[in-house]
Amino acid sequence: MQRNLIGGEWVDGPRASRNINPSDTRDLIAEYAQADGPQARAAVAAAREAFAGWSLSTPQQRFDLLDAAGSEILARKAELGDLLAREEGKTLPEAIGEVARAGAIFKFFAGEALRLGGECLPSVRPGVGVEVTREPLGVVGLITPWNFPIAIPAWKLAPALAFGNCVVMKPADLVPGSAWALADILHRAGCPKGVFNLVMGRGSEVGAVLLEDPRVDAISFTGSVATGQKVAAACVARMAKFQLEMGGKNPMVVLDDADLGVAVTAAVNSGFFSTGQRCTASSRLIVTEGIHDRFVAAVVERLKALKVDDARKPGTDIGPVVDEKQLAQDLEYIAIGQAEGATLAAGGEAVERNADGAPGHYLRPALFTETTPAMRINREEVFGPVVSVIRAKNYDEALALANDTPFGLSAGIATTSLKHAAHFKRHSQAGMVMVNLPTAGVDYHVPFGGRKGSSFGPREQGRYAAEFYTVVKTAYTAA
Repeated sequence: MQRNLIGGEWVDGPRASRNINPSDTRDLIAEYAQADGPQARAAVAAAREAFAGWSLSTPQQRFDLLDAAGSEILARKAELGDLLAREEGKTLPEAIGEVARAGAIFKFFAGEALRLGGECLPSVRPGVGVEVTREPLGVVGLITPWNFPIAIPAWKLAPALAFGNCVVMKPADLVPGSAWALADILHRAGCPKGVFNLVMGRGSEVGAVLLEDPRVDAISFTGSVATGQKVAAACVARMAKFQLEMGGKNPMVVLDDADLGVAVTAAVNSGFFSTGQRCTASSRLIVTEGIHDRFVAAVVERLKALKVDDARKPGTDIGPVVDEKQLAQDLEYIAIGQAEGATLAAGGEAVERNADGAPGHYLRPALFTETTPAMRINREEVFGPVVSVIRAKNYDEALALANDTPFGLSAGIATTSLKHAAHFKRHSQAGMVMVNLPTAGVDYHVPFGGRKGSSFGPREQGRYAAEFYTVVKTAYTAA
């Protein structure tokens, strides 16, 4: 059994969870200890005790830890990628790419530990100097999702440690393996006791402690809108800092002048790769009249050619849905779309067994056409390989439809018009905009985040991460 890491010690829990491979539900990856409330509070106490020393550690100490962790992650990317694909269902190339991204994130923030600067300014008063610096925030609780089980923990954890904070991390119950591997790497890299603590367990127990314990100074959360709202309410009640990354209902606009091949590739990648289980996935394809029929026909043909199979098998394009519950939700939304009058142009069937006969949670990618903006499948996040096409008269209507959503994470446009590309970049109500690229797929050294109901608080990743993980201090000195 793989155990929790609390105060530098590996600790059993009162119960265990079974980590099951969604590509083959007969395959038990391992059992992982589940922490309870008292253990979560012990982890918080360990982090609070360690903060006094780690907050005053040198940039070189923080660099060395993060750089060593990043080096090991990159050296083991094939092994860790196999684990990730096995527990989450991403195809093996995607999983290895995610692990490589996690390693690069650690390397980047190792450098940021050395680059953290400040300002020296003259006061408006004679004989007074002013210094503006950033200091560690304190103990940070990290609540991470199942769809990127190593990259998202990495992009929260690395900056937290780089800027001198101590961490208690609760990964998603479905994917403990990748988080445990990350904890093991940091532990063996010499992370001081209590600086990083891993508590795997239920949100109702472990997550509740992180939200309510006054010794936790901040919470960084990625997950559902409903849970994010609970995180926000709990943090506001005790004036803790919080950062939320939640849902998306991301549009991709395809204009008449688009390169058809570029548009189809971007749309299929955005909507269906990683089994559509990305908050940045394009689940709404908004297509203008002149290209609509050709685009839909080309997407349908591309979907027919995609291979749905075991995530780790060479040649697989689409792996399984993460678990039975998520598959049931996807199928429910497909039924809702049909009941609302949308045309199911491709896919949408559950597949009980893969090509080798192994039972798994498979779903053929579903494409709806002739949909309207008011349909639930165009308003609510499905979080699966289910994509809708909405017909638009022209660019202006397409832009309005793209912005007609309570979310605002990512948006894309396929066009050869510089005029429309420039206008869309400025007028799209999203935190990230892609031109002739998939809406899913971002760099680790630049800010990540959205608007409206998708995100709240400072951006994640890149240098902007310092906005959340540090506090600003202004010091005055008389000459």
